[in-house]
Amino acid sequence: MVMDNTDFVIQKRRGMIVWVYSLKQLKTLKRYGLVHFVSRKMKYVVLYVNEEMADETEEKLRTLHFVRQVERSYRPDIEMNFADRIGTKAAYQVKDDDELDVVEANTEIRLAETV
Repeated sequence: MVMDNTDFVIQKRRGMIVWVYSLKQLKTLKRYGLVHFVSRKMKYVVLYVNEEMADETEEKLRTLHFVRQVERSYRPDIEMNFADRIGTKAAYQVKDDDELDVVEANTEIRLAETV
């Protein structure tokens, strides 16, 4: 058994929600990317495509006769690091002229037996 020293490269991907009129053409959608989820009741497909091919794939999907609408996922565009904002006034988006006072209330927990 010979082991290859090939490197594994993670591809950046983009999720797309493809709304369809009919799910009969589901096999043709598999050509454009990885089908992650299919909703038979609401007739949409969650499709993952490579990030560099997302624009072309979206245009190709829009031209298909059974596709109603194509929506992109905005998750890769959103900053997901919230550690800097938690517990600070930046988390509340406070302007300089309006001060927001966050006060922790000291609450006592009493058991129902002692009341």
